[in-house]
Amino acid sequence: MTTKASTTRKSGKKITAAKKEVKEKLTQKAIGLQIENLSIAKVIPDPMQPRKTFNEDALKQLSESIKKHGVLQPITVRKSGNDFIIVMGERRYRASKLANKKSIPCIFREYKNNDVLEIQIIENLQRQDVEPTEEAEAIAYLSERYAPTEIAKRLGRTDNFIRQRLKLAGLIDGFKHFVRNGEMTISLGVGVALFEPEEQQMMLETMGEDFNAHQINRMIKDQTYDLEKTSFDVADKKLVPKAGSCIECPFNAANQGNLFGEGKMVCTKAACFETKKSKSFLNLIEKSKKENILLIPEIRQYWADDENNQLIISQLEKNKLKVYLLDDVEIIENPIEPTIEAIQKEYQHYDYSEDELKEELDEAMQNYKEALEKFNSAKEDGFKNGIVFHPDSFQHKEIFLKIVEKSKNDSTEYSAPLANRKMADCTPKEQIVKINEREIRKKQIENNKQFEEVVEMIRETKYIDTKKTLSTDEMAAFSISLFENNVDYMSQQKYFSKFLGDTSKMTKVEMVENFKKKFKKEIFHKLIRYMLTKQVHFGESNHVNNLTNISFYNAMQGYYKSKIAGIEKEYAEKRDKREARLKERITVLEKQIQELND
Repeated sequence: MTTKASTTRKSGKKITAAKKEVKEKLTQKAIGLQIENLSIAKVIPDPMQPRKTFNEDALKQLSESIKKHGVLQPITVRKSGNDFIIVMGERRYRASKLANKKSIPCIFREYKNNDVLEIQIIENLQRQDVEPTEEAEAIAYLSERYAPTEIAKRLGRTDNFIRQRLKLAGLIDGFKHFVRNGEMTISLGVGVALFEPEEQQMMLETMGEDFNAHQINRMIKDQTYDLEKTSFDVADKKLVPKAGSCIECPFNAANQGNLFGEGKMVCTKAACFETKKSKSFLNLIEKSKKENILLIPEIRQYWADDENNQLIISQLEKNKLKVYLLDDVEIIENPIEPTIEAIQKEYQHYDYSEDELKEELDEAMQNYKEALEKFNSAKEDGFKNGIVFHPDSFQHKEIFLKIVEKSKNDSTEYSAPLANRKMADCTPKEQIVKINEREIRKKQIENNKQFEEVVEMIRETKYIDTKKTLSTDEMAAFSISLFENNVDYMSQQKYFSKFLGDTSKMTKVEMVENFKKKFKKEIFHKLIRYMLTKQVHFGESNHVNNLTNISFYNAMQGYYKSKIAGIEKEYAEKRDKREARLKERITVLEKQIQELND
């Protein structure tokens, strides 16, 4: 049955809908827009569209939505002969085709060719899922028309973000492939893009077919230079006039978008850096000659025969400077005053209390005062001004020095210790000893570097996020680490006297292998329990206001519930008695207050 009221409501809805339709048409006409459902066959994508990748899963989801609700936002097109070319909305167009739609709502606009591309680029860059290398190339196109700051404003991005993407645009295609498939991070891609295309190609060929982030990081590290650790003034424009100051240099990473951290100055032009470094060394030699100051390379006699060190020594000799090595002089440096922050950093891996850190600071301060007194009286004690420099970086500092006087016996050809003699001064037999000793030392250094490189590589992987249960090797490694770094000597003797077994005739490697063979989870659990008892906090921290203490207190309930309850009861009784006395005292005081008020 249709009532008068329901008829009125229906006619009211029709009138409202009609008003809305008229309003939309008038609005469209007022702003010059034409919306029309076009045959999807007449709409074609723009072949110059900068966006090349579309997420297939996302397209399918949008297609399902279009099947149910239609295209809610018209696409924008421009006329081209008998067809209509998409300016904005290719994703909606593709999803509509997947949904088997015959037509699609379109807005008509007139554009100049250059304007079309710019609009497409900006529209694509404002999406959330832009592929980074496409984004970089698009921003690079915009940079031909606008400054980075203007692009940042148009896109609602930071200046730093725009500069990083501009740098990423310079990545060669071989590396862009790894960014697109997710193997290479954007930050690493930007790091590689710091270098010229020829250098990037060499890095790519050196790496081989399989992507290796650790190897690429190492190559970047080997070809970049920290400008905060130079032998020269980075603001000096006259050191190498053609290069100018490092501060304004375009090859300074700080001027390319803070690629190594906020304000971090890193040189990416190896040839220029090496030129400035060499020039600064020549200037240092000139200063030494002009002011008659001894120039001391940080070289021990043991390493004097090293090829690089020999080059430094020969350069000093060519400039008619008397060559003294570290073994030949006694040096006094201007000491650095210790701070509590420096002490905390030095002992960060030790379980030191504030009082123990204060003791270390007091001792360091005493040593500082003694060293400062010695420094201030250096000239009175016969020391002269000098400069000591590093043979690789040429970084240098002014010091006081004194030549070590050697007796005649010390200076004779064969009386000096073997390590202090040059190879030419040794007998053939001694040379063999010296060569073998040097090889042992080189192996130690290589092993150290190899270990550091392996650790750095592992830190760059997703090892920490691994979901697998800890292996026996991992538990054994963690147990030894805890034992060596966290269990003091007295506790080792008290709780873990047989931890490593009889190791008197074992090498370090054999000790680890023996421990792994005999490893039991009980050992691991014992160490964890030891650490639980040691890592709690006393003082203002207790079992109700500190996460470590609360979790420890709860865990111990499973073992010593009755004993803990006994201690709690004892303290509760003391607390109850104290509170009762306080209550009585407060009652008396309240009566006195009442009497005063009356």
